Amino acid sequence: MRMNRLIDGVLALTACLALSAAGGASAQEIQERTIKFGHLNNTDHPISMGVRKFGELIAAKSDGKLKLKEYPASQLGSDMQQQGALRGGTQEMSAPASTSLAGIVREFGLLDFPFAVSNSAQADALLDGPLGKALMAKLPEKGLVALGFWELGFRNVTNSKRPIAKADDLVGLKLRVIPNEVFVQSFKALGVNPVPMPISEVYTAMETKAIDGHENPFSVIHSNKFYEVQKFVSATNHVYGANILLVSKKFWDKLSLTEQKILQDSMKEAIAYERTMSRATATKSVAELQAAGMQYSELPPAELAKMAATVKPVTDKFAADYDPAIMKIYREELAKARKL
Repeated sequence: MRMNRLIDGVLALTACLALSAAGGASAQEIQERTIKFGHLNNTDHPISMGVRKFGELIAAKSDGKLKLKEYPASQLGSDMQQQGALRGGTQEMSAPASTSLAGIVREFGLLDFPFAVSNSAQADALLDGPLGKALMAKLPEKGLVALGFWELGFRNVTNSKRPIAKADDLVGLKLRVIPNEVFVQSFKALGVNPVPMPISEVYTAMETKAIDGHENPFSVIHSNKFYEVQKFVSATNHVYGANILLVSKKFWDKLSLTEQKILQDSMKEAIAYERTMSRATATKSVAELQAAGMQYSELPPAELAKMAATVKPVTDKFAADYDPAIMKIYREELAKARKL
């Protein structure tokens, strides 16, 4: 009996020592690192809130060894400039619009197809499911690693000329669009004169009347104070905008498996947080834009359907040039998502 107790004691001590050793090894796999995280939005925007939450989480999970330094409001340049910095290994992370990746993986243009989804639940299903995973799997060979998607929100048109109450009201307007061919060609089909331009230049361009307006989610319109230089905001909800969470592959490959898991787990929590903040902010922003003097209008479903039909030949043309395997996933997943 005494021998059994002795054996049990030795086994328990061995187990404790093994756990301690494992814990020590895990701790040694986390080095002191500072992650440079850049994005285009102001610090009152949900994207910035998500960055800060992610920073808190990685610090907590690494006992303070992993630190994050945020560079908001285009401090590190445009999405394309930051993409180059990530691929070159001089910047660790960014949260660009997913559309910015269409230049290196053109199938990311699928996420810019107008009127594809009509609510956030549909968008989440598309981005978090097989389609999002298939697109992200194409990035490592381009020098990037993706950890998921944050919400930018449904995009809406502002301008200084007139309210947009029907599709024909768009005709002739000179609007800034994201530098992406899906956007450019879609707006051309709607009769708009599209002007590709980085967001950092949009306020001045609208202030000087170089352009009549632009399109962005309500939260971006409010955060950038575009209400100061625009009169009309219209709920076109023409494209769901997502930001993709990117890590430099050169940086990622330097991380231990423990550090990689901390980033992945932390981002999973930060995604849920950022999307919640984004949806709350969008609703609040509409009221704030109206309070700031903007005239708000909505388009009847028949007019939105007319716009969707107008741009369909454009998206069909792009779809014909995309990877057939990706297109198959897209169509299957979109059909499932639209039931939500």
